[in-house]
Amino acid sequence: MRNLLLLIFLCLCFNAEAQDTSLFNNENTFSRQDTLRGSITPERAWWDLNYYHLDIEVNPEDKFISGKNTIRYKVLTENQTLQVDLQPPLKIEKVTQNDQELAFTSEGNAHFVKLKEQQKVGSYNEIVVFYSGHPKEAVRAPWDGGFTWEKDDNGNDFIATSCQGLGASVWWPNKDHMYDEVDSMKISVTVPKNLKEVSNGRLLKVDKNENTATYHWFVSNPINNYGVNVNIGDYVHFGEKYDGEKGSLDMDYYVLSYNLEKAKKQFQQAPKMMEAFEHWFGPYPFYEDSYKLVEVPYLGMEHQSSVTYGNKYENGYLGRDLSGSGWGLKFDFIIIHETGHEWFANNITNKDIADMWIHESFTAYSESLYLNYYYGKEAASAYVIGTRKSINNNKPIIGQYDVNSEGSGDMYYKGSNMLHTLRQLVEDDEKWRSILRGLNKDFYHQTVTTKQIEDYLSEKTGIDLHAFFNQYLRTTKIPNLEYKISKNTLKFKYTEIVADFDMPIQVKINNSEQWIYPTNTWKEIKTKAPIKSFEVDQDFYIKSSKL
Repeated sequence: MRNLLLLIFLCLCFNAEAQDTSLFNNENTFSRQDTLRGSITPERAWWDLNYYHLDIEVNPEDKFISGKNTIRYKVLTENQTLQVDLQPPLKIEKVTQNDQELAFTSEGNAHFVKLKEQQKVGSYNEIVVFYSGHPKEAVRAPWDGGFTWEKDDNGNDFIATSCQGLGASVWWPNKDHMYDEVDSMKISVTVPKNLKEVSNGRLLKVDKNENTATYHWFVSNPINNYGVNVNIGDYVHFGEKYDGEKGSLDMDYYVLSYNLEKAKKQFQQAPKMMEAFEHWFGPYPFYEDSYKLVEVPYLGMEHQSSVTYGNKYENGYLGRDLSGSGWGLKFDFIIIHETGHEWFANNITNKDIADMWIHESFTAYSESLYLNYYYGKEAASAYVIGTRKSINNNKPIIGQYDVNSEGSGDMYYKGSNMLHTLRQLVEDDEKWRSILRGLNKDFYHQTVTTKQIEDYLSEKTGIDLHAFFNQYLRTTKIPNLEYKISKNTLKFKYTEIVADFDMPIQVKINNSEQWIYPTNTWKEIKTKAPIKSFEVDQDFYIKSSKL
C-alpha cells in the first residue's frame, strides 16, 4: 500500500523480461547499489530460498535490536559466494555455517559471504547471520519505512516495522529481492514482558522470562520479504471464525487495550470484506496461516496474514472519500485495500519493483469490486471513475527493470481504471470474475512478470491486449477520441495512441447505445435521423474532444 492520499503512496519489488523499452522515457540514472539491490546478481541466482528463522530481541528503551537470521537454501548451481542484504546502520557481526565462522566483504547494503564447504547442486545448506544495531527509524511510515518507535495514550511502547520499497533489509538480513520467496519461516521476537508481540502466521508459543517474553510465530506459506513484520504493544486480542471457501478461517484481531470496543465495531467489516473478495478473487490464499488485523502507529500495510491497521477506526481514508463520489465512505479503506493485497501482492507477487502495478492496480480496483458486491455496478463505477482526479500521468506505470525502480504512483488509480475499462471490453461479468479468480488459482503463491499477466489476460479474454497494455502501462498518453458531427453523420478517430491501438468503446447516439471501433484514421457512421446528442460511456478510460 504506500502512496495513495493524492497519489502519494509509493511502492515496491523484478522482471528479466524487459519489453517494449522504446515506449519509455526514463531519464533516471542509477548506481551500482541500485543494481545490487534490484537485479538477480550471480551471488543470488545460484541458490533458492527454503527457510528463514528470524530470532531477534527488541529493546525499546535504547531503540536497539539484536539477533540472528538462519537462512536455509537449496543449491541450484555451483558457487562459493552468497549475497546477503542488510542496510546500515545495522551491522553484521558474524556469519557461520556448521559452526564455522565465514569471511565476508561488504559493498553498501550488499554483503558477500565466502563459503568454505563445497556447495553441491541439489543439497540444502544453512548459514546463520548474526547482527545488531539501531535500525533506521521510519520518518513517515509507511512511506519512508523502518522501525516506528511510539508511545500509546497510556505511555506504553507502541512499535512496528514497515519496509515496502525501502526493503526488508532495512531491519533484518535476508535475500532482499522479490523474485525468490522463502517457502516457510519462523519468527521469534523477544520483548519486555509488559508488552505483546504480533508477527505473521500462527503463534506457536510464548516463552516467559524474568523481564522479557519471546513470541514464536510460524508462517507455513511462501512469503515475500517486505511482508514480514514485527508489531509490539499493549495488545488485547479477540477473534472469530469465518466459514469460507476452503473451510473455517481463523480471523484474529490485535488492538490497543483502550480501543477494544471501537475495534469490535469497526472490524465487523473484515468478514464482509472476506466474503466479497473470495467471491471475486477466489479463496483467501493463506488459510493455514490465518488472517489478522493488527493495530499499528501508522496508517497500515499489507503484511501477509498480519495486515496492519491505523485508520483511526473510521470509514474512508482517514475519514476522507478518495473518489469524491460518496461511495468511499461506505467502507474502511485500510481494511479493504490492504487486505486486497493478500491476493495481489502476497499471493501473486511481482518479481521486480518495476512491475508493482500488479500489486497496486488490481488492489485499487478491488475497492470498487467490494462496492460492486454490496451496492451494485453503478456504485462501483461511480467510485472508480471518481478516482480519476488523482491520476497525474507524469510518468509510465511500469518502471525500469533490474535497478529497484518503481513506476508512477498512477499504478493505483490509472491502473484500476485500466482494469475497469478491460471489464467493459469483456462484456461478461461472470467471465470477468472467472478471469480474476483464475489469476489467483493459476499463479497461486508465485512471483510473476508483467508479460505473464498480459499474456494470461489476452488468452482468457480472447482479446489481443498488447497495444492496450502498451498504451496504459508504458506511456502517459490517454487515448483521445476526436469526433465531428454533421447532421446525420458522425466522424471519429483516435489520437494520442500507440501503434495498433484500436480499442472499441460504447457510446450513446441520440440516447441509443452502440459500439464504435475507432482507429488512428477517420471513420464515419450515418444515422437515419440527425444526431442531436453524442456521449462516450464513462466506464472507458479515454478522453474525447469535439472538433
